[in-house]
Amino acid sequence: MVAPAEVTEEQARAVAEEARESGWDKPSFAKELFLGRLRLDLVHPFPQPSPADAAKTDRFLAELERYCASLNGAVIERESRIPDDYVKGFAELGCFGLKVSEEYGGLGLSQVAYNRALMLVATVHPSIAALLSAHQSIGVPEPLKLAGTPEQKREFLPRCAKGAVSAFLLTEPDVGSDPARMASTATPTEDGSAYLLDGVKLWTTNGVVAELLVVMARVPRSEGRPGEPGSEHRGGITAFVVEADSPGITVERRNSFMGLRGIENGVTRLHQVRVPAANLIGREGDGLKIALTTLNAGRLALPAMCAGAGKWSLLIARQWSQERVQWGRQVGKHGAVAAKLSFIAATTFALEAVLELSGQMADEGRNDIRIEAALAKLWSSEMACVIADDLIQIRGGRGYETAESLAARGERAVPAEQQLRDLRINRIFEGSSEIMRLLVAREAVDAHLAAAGDLADPKADLQHKAKAALSASGFYAKWLPHLVSGKGQLPTSYGEFGGNATHLRFVERNARKLARSTFYGMARWQAGMEKHQAFLGRVVDIGAELFAMSASCVRAEMLRGQDPGQGDAAYELADAFCQQSRIRIDRLFAALWDNSDEVDHRLADGILDGRYTWLEAGVLDPSEGTGPWISQWSPGASTEENVARRFLPPTRSGGSTTPSS
Repeated sequence: MVAPAEVTEEQARAVAEEARESGWDKPSFAKELFLGRLRLDLVHPFPQPSPADAAKTDRFLAELERYCASLNGAVIERESRIPDDYVKGFAELGCFGLKVSEEYGGLGLSQVAYNRALMLVATVHPSIAALLSAHQSIGVPEPLKLAGTPEQKREFLPRCAKGAVSAFLLTEPDVGSDPARMASTATPTEDGSAYLLDGVKLWTTNGVVAELLVVMARVPRSEGRPGEPGSEHRGGITAFVVEADSPGITVERRNSFMGLRGIENGVTRLHQVRVPAANLIGREGDGLKIALTTLNAGRLALPAMCAGAGKWSLLIARQWSQERVQWGRQVGKHGAVAAKLSFIAATTFALEAVLELSGQMADEGRNDIRIEAALAKLWSSEMACVIADDLIQIRGGRGYETAESLAARGERAVPAEQQLRDLRINRIFEGSSEIMRLLVAREAVDAHLAAAGDLADPKADLQHKAKAALSASGFYAKWLPHLVSGKGQLPTSYGEFGGNATHLRFVERNARKLARSTFYGMARWQAGMEKHQAFLGRVVDIGAELFAMSASCVRAEMLRGQDPGQGDAAYELADAFCQQSRIRIDRLFAALWDNSDEVDHRLADGILDGRYTWLEAGVLDPSEGTGPWISQWSPGASTEENVARRFLPPTRSGGSTTPSS
């Protein structure tokens, strides 16, 4: 396998650090939470779209709902493919240009509208939402919106809006969340007019059907040749827009998964693919930064699908619990099921509150939402899986039975088991939960790292550490006192929130407690803090729960102002959610210092050293001998059949493309 020189932990960290946004030009509600400050003014009153935007969104969603009602998701599940005519219908509605501005032929809808559209189409089949979101959230439209040239926008955005499906090519067989190991290359041509791309990309969502690609590849650094301006190259991981039918591109596989059976996800090989220099997005070396910035809002696609799944689960759980009678009572009246119904309803309310708040903040642009979007993705994907599992438990054997089997024996075809399979990928998509916790943790401790400097540098000597400690004392002298007391200790605080005021006082108190706990961790482990990932993960999970509680309370207050009747019901849902969340938060705080982390690390080391292999005896491994753990590849032309296909005719005039099969 082609790979860069062995990458050290320090080098991998440096690449990730260089790609992150280091500045904070705008306020962040979640960042302030981690610093122990409940900046309710950043989210309350709950931000609202303008009347014009709201009307535009309602008109489009009504049209989209009519079309979705005519589709049958069971066809996609049965055939493991979205029918071409389904995609054509979405294209005619403008669904491939939801957030593309009208200037470039798109609908110019808001992030909130986009989220609601994904929520709706996912209830037909989540593979449709995956198609649309991969195209618009991480595919060509969003990177060009952020970093594209006017010429690139004029050339590619109208095509995207018409239905030129796009895909994002980053992951490689041996490269996931550690891009420092990226082996795909983009070699500048002698005349500087183009780049030649080589590499193999894995899990290219939409890659099988894409007409346009965003490809990440490493440009070699070059100091340039004397007397030849422009021959120097900054190098680094770089983003390109690439025509998917370019010579040298082969889709070698269409991958299959436990869920999302209609997803067009493949393995794509690039061999000497010539890409014009004009197709470079941003500058050389800015590829990862562009990708991460794109995901600030792009990650909200997954919470949208999770919120939709929660709504559907609530509908099914309610109707089934009313219909099913056991021991003379509706099953929903039995305590064990009632607890699950309460959890599903309350959490669904919170899922939508987090989604709507994050989406509206993205539209307004006055807040930095990088932490909020990451928390929304992390928390929503985890909670939606619990909801799906509870729905199956409520349904009993029928929950485990497939919709097709239920229909075959004359019962309602409820795809509960499919939902669990489909949702499971969201804890891995666009950054696994473990990676998301580390990403958020890095932002959460940013103020401490900035203040402490070399105290958090494992390579700093004692002299530099002493100097850093002195400079940090000024920051902590001002910051620590405000963590002692606050509005959360005053029984009259947040009185405008009625019965939910007690929950906001809890949020305020526990935001300060969270900040103190983070400080204690920094003081205890200093440069070793990053090794305590379980501790950092719990810190992030507490922050996510506090964020969800805040969103639920402010949304309930907003709904009460719009419709007192609905507002009272919203208050009940928010109250139930907050009470449930408080229990989880108390457990997480207790686990910060009372846990099995050390024994877990020791045991894991023993496992990796082979100390317990005797425990594996007595079973068979059907995967033994079927292939290597990680597929090997080397540069060169493909020897495989190209399985690429297209849903729609090409949008490039005069361009060639693989016809739909």
